[in-house]
Amino acid sequence: MKAILKFSLLGITAATALYSCGPQKTEEAVVEVVETKTPTLTLLWETPDSLMTNESVLYDESTGTIYVANIEGQDPSEKDGKGSIATISKDGKIINPAWISGLNAPKGMAISDGKLYVTDIDELVEIDIATSKVSNKWKVEGAEFLNDAAAHNGTVYFTDMRAGKVHSFSNGEIATVSEGHESINGLAVAGDGTIYGLDASGLKKWNEDGTTTVINSTVTGGDGLVILGDGNYIASKWQGEIYFANDSTQTLMLDTKAAESNTADIGYNAAEKIVYVPTFFKNKVAAYKLDY
Repeated sequence: MKAILKFSLLGITAATALYSCGPQKTEEAVVEVVETKTPTLTLLWETPDSLMTNESVLYDESTGTIYVANIEGQDPSEKDGKGSIATISKDGKIINPAWISGLNAPKGMAISDGKLYVTDIDELVEIDIATSKVSNKWKVEGAEFLNDAAAHNGTVYFTDMRAGKVHSFSNGEIATVSEGHESINGLAVAGDGTIYGLDASGLKKWNEDGTTTVINSTVTGGDGLVILGDGNYIASKWQGEIYFANDSTQTLMLDTKAAESNTADIGYNAAEKIVYVPTFFKNKVAAYKLDY
């Protein structure tokens, strides 16, 4: 028994020595390199500079019509009756410079159930698209400076920038959804009904319990907001900046401050990835192709 054990140990030792002296098989680490594309905006066209103090653009995906809210005057809170809604085509031609006239200082727009809803200082204006007529106006109690608007499943949401509130309109009734948001402006609603907004704290979303979570604290004081999906967004700042943003980064895609061209409440054609930019005092709308 002892002899057999000794032989076995010697065999193991020899085998180990042979293995140690033989060529070693090494495993090469495979590193997958994922290239990330920098989001860009490329200018496609600009309208003539006759859309006076245009603040907001809305693309109607059902008809291809682009609506433009024109303040006309210099004061965005003055009730002067000079405001209008213009219509332009997808190739930048002005179809009707005063499709709707007689407004004051129209800003955010949203489409719901065949109606175009427009915020107008302290009123929510309803326009029947088929007849091209104002069909109703709702005074918003305590309103100070109504701004952006968005619609989802028959409900229109809109912000009051100076009062720091988000309101809703449904079935002829206006209610306050949320308040306490400093300089709340840009607004968008996702397919699942989640509300997103831009205020002094950055890009935020509303939780089911009514609280909010800041997604990106760098993109502050934004004006227009677009939800791209997969956690990505476009946010514009009135001063002349447009960002591609998510929960961890932001990329400045457009900076027109040196040209003194503003980038107010942007519109978006999701099918063709085109961003429509109202330039405010430059009095024209510019269209940019988004690549990301």
